[in-house]
Amino acid sequence: MSRKIFSRHDQPLSSDDLRTCHLVLDATCRDFAIEPGSEESDRIAAITIELYQQGVRDIGQLTLLVDAARGFKLDRDAPETTVLA
Repeated sequence: MSRKIFSRHDQPLSSDDLRTCHLVLDATCRDFAIEPGSEESDRIAAITIELYQQGVRDIGQLTLLVDAARGFKLDRDAPETTVLA
């Protein structure tokens, strides 16, 4: 009998985990005027969950990494929220 070692990445997300990911998704969609349910929001959700499963638990850090992964302007407080090409 072989033992398979499971990483955190293989474990299902709890409701608290999903709540955290959803906060990041909502903030990103709101800040960059992305329609919820769009293909772009689906990509952001997938990136958020992937990073969360890799161990990024801090909401601020998770948000920054999601922004960077999608190429968004990282200064959310700036008057213009543009997408980098």
